[in-house]
Amino acid sequence: MFATLLAVVVALVLGHLARDLTATLRHYGWFEGWLDWLHARLGEDGAFGSRWGIALALLPPLLLVALLQWLLDSVLFGLPGLLFAVVVLFHAWGPRDLDRDVDDIVEAADGDGRRAAAAALWPEHRRDQASLHPPALVGAVADAALRRWFGVLLWFLVLGAVGALLYRLVAVAAEDRVSTRLPPPMVHGARALLAALDWPAAQLVTLSLALVGNFDVVLGAWKEAGGADLRLDTGFVAAAVRASVRSEIADEAEEYAEAGVPPGSALVLELGPLPELRDAMSLVWRSLLLWLAVIALFVIAGWVS
Repeated sequence: MFATLLAVVVALVLGHLARDLTATLRHYGWFEGWLDWLHARLGEDGAFGSRWGIALALLPPLLLVALLQWLLDSVLFGLPGLLFAVVVLFHAWGPRDLDRDVDDIVEAADGDGRRAAAAALWPEHRRDQASLHPPALVGAVADAALRRWFGVLLWFLVLGAVGALLYRLVAVAAEDRVSTRLPPPMVHGARALLAALDWPAAQLVTLSLALVGNFDVVLGAWKEAGGADLRLDTGFVAAAVRASVRSEIADEAEEYAEAGVPPGSALVLELGPLPELRDAMSLVWRSLLLWLAVIALFVIAGWVS
């Protein structure tokens, strides 16, 4: 638990303050090269070209990480193992800084610049769907937070360094540019596995959104979007964030009205550009802080016991 807390803090601080360094350290060209090598050697007719091809690609790097973690945990009271876990989680986090991406959208000088900045919120294989429509932007923030933060964090908590790397490599094979060069059945398998990994994280994110926001609004959006159904669809997270943002902006508008601020442009000036993005980031940050607070409680309880 302490490794998780330390690694998340390191990932967030470096991601925000050292953007270029972080982008270099979180480059997955090595895995893309491995996938291309397997594709060239095994072709599309064998096991690699099937839905189970993702397992062949994942097994060697994950076994290597598991072996290193096991060996390092027994050295120097486990300190090298702790540092190794921090490094792996840092590598798997992101890879882009979500705060900086949202700031780039808000601070863009014109519509074209804002549209180009907004594309960074979408996965590489869906960037042609990028939109400046506020509900779409809010949904993209929710999905990006799930992919960049919460999915990695959950599987690190469950499986350690192997879990964090598992989640990130599956996301790379399913959504990054390398997916356009791989056999379609293999990519479908990777996306199915990613959906299975995302589903429990999405449920916990929605619960945390309910706790840090309007519980009734989030619960209603979760039910309406099919969150209670046993199917591997995480669209209910975006629906919950959209509903929470609408509720918070409505509350703010009511407060400004009560304070005598006229509706229209004056309210827009008070709230700033794209207030939906600001509120969406506030919600996902509060949810992440709730997760970290729970982890910190477990760390303190472990030290006390």
